[in-house]
Amino acid sequence: MKRKLWSVLLLLGISVLFITSGVYAQDEMTAYFLDVSQGDASLLIGPDFTILIDTGDSGRDDVVPLLRSIGVEELDLVIITHPHADHIGQLIQVLETFEVHEVWMSGYEHTTRLFERTLDALLRSDAGYYEPRVGETIEIGSLQIEILNPDKLTKVMHETCICLRAVYGDISFVFTGDAERKTEEKIVTSGLAVNAQILQLGHHGSRTSSSITFLDAVNPKTAIYSAGVDNPFGHPHPEVVERLIRLGIKLYGTDVHGTIKVITDGTSYSVITEKGPKTDHSRVGRVNINTAGVEELQQIIHIGPERAEEIICLRPFHSLNDLRRVRGIGPSRLRDIKEQGIAYVEE
Repeated sequence: MKRKLWSVLLLLGISVLFITSGVYAQDEMTAYFLDVSQGDASLLIGPDFTILIDTGDSGRDDVVPLLRSIGVEELDLVIITHPHADHIGQLIQVLETFEVHEVWMSGYEHTTRLFERTLDALLRSDAGYYEPRVGETIEIGSLQIEILNPDKLTKVMHETCICLRAVYGDISFVFTGDAERKTEEKIVTSGLAVNAQILQLGHHGSRTSSSITFLDAVNPKTAIYSAGVDNPFGHPHPEVVERLIRLGIKLYGTDVHGTIKVITDGTSYSVITEKGPKTDHSRVGRVNINTAGVEELQQIIHIGPERAEEIICLRPFHSLNDLRRVRGIGPSRLRDIKEQGIAYVEE
């Protein structure tokens, strides 16, 4: 009788373990890269956390409605990477609309009226305040946040950006605000883990950021940037897009795809976009050898003015291998052209 009772209890225990494991495996985190034009705002929602990273641009009123449309009622944490207007812009509205438990800032003191009014709103709220520093690991529910920057404050705002690695199960995200190459180099040489499947491109995809050294260290499969349609800054810059293409990193942008969702169960992830691309970023910064002009063709390695003219005369090409028809392009130079990654054929 005791043996039968023990067997029943054991089976019940295994069943409970199976059921609870199944529930845990189905718990998902969704990262929203919100379409807020040239501003930045990303929302991380999991089974036991709701975190907003940056609050869009000033002079706009889109962050609160977007959060409401997603179903946000309160925020465990708001992280302001740095106090430029396109990152801290709508924190006042967020604080006045939602219960915010804590706000993180770097401690950099900006001189703008917006920054002063935002601090006043923060003081009026019930939110806690904290200034994280490099090397700290903080758990918010089932999400682990690892601080990559800053170690100290300097006079250069972008050097003081809060940069972080958010880890959910086996899936990691890296956010760097507007951190530029100097800060990226510090992060890479810090010895901290920086690898991640998803990277939010620094400074809206600007050439000031996303160095090849940093991209190699993070080794992302997916890169996402926030930028306005036809923005006056030219974000994302073509050389950054070209760099990502060469590295085989899938690129998404809010100017092209609208709000972007990354959904993960902690073991794998999927990307869902609000709208389809109007621009094919796989072709941005690349050279179609069947349509490019003389100057454009010279962006390709080993192609000077004479070879560019010859390519135009020999058109059409059916594959890059056909470039062997061009005088002076042998197997070695053809291999260099393919490895450069900007030449392609589209008839």
